Amino acid sequence: MAKVTDVVEALAKPIVEEQGCSLWDVEYVKEAGVWYLRLYIDKEGGVSIDDCEAVSRPVSDLLDEADPIEGSYTFEVSSAGADRVLKKPEHFAAFMGQEVEVRLYRAQEGRKEWVGVLTAYADGGVTVSTPAGEKLFAKKDVAQVRLFVRV
Repeated sequence: MAKVTDVVEALAKPIVEEQGCSLWDVEYVKEAGVWYLRLYIDKEGGVSIDDCEAVSRPVSDLLDEADPIEGSYTFEVSSAGADRVLKKPEHFAAFMGQEVEVRLYRAQEGRKEWVGVLTAYADGGVTVSTPAGEKLFAKKDVAQVRLFVRV
């Protein structure tokens, strides 16, 4: 049986693209006892609330029709954000050379968070260039990688 996120991605992607956006990610998670289905969209020049609404309405109707999820859930559509999470190989390829924050499950050299320029991604392993030099993080150690935004 296909994963909920894969089924929803296949259903939503054509609608998202019709609206001039790209589908960054689909997330189906339980938070505080409530299931959430989230679509993260992206667009050259940024995503507006109007873009989210233009995607939300037809996708919601399609989900009601196809009914791929048992039980109730809250449906949300939002921008992938400036500090978006990188999950797929194409995400890493698109942001090679950009500054990222790598969060680890366990501390390495006394730290669980590392910021550096993304220089390589292979088989889930992430390499960043830091002021202290190149740092390779194995897939099993990486909890999350996201774009780093300086404020």
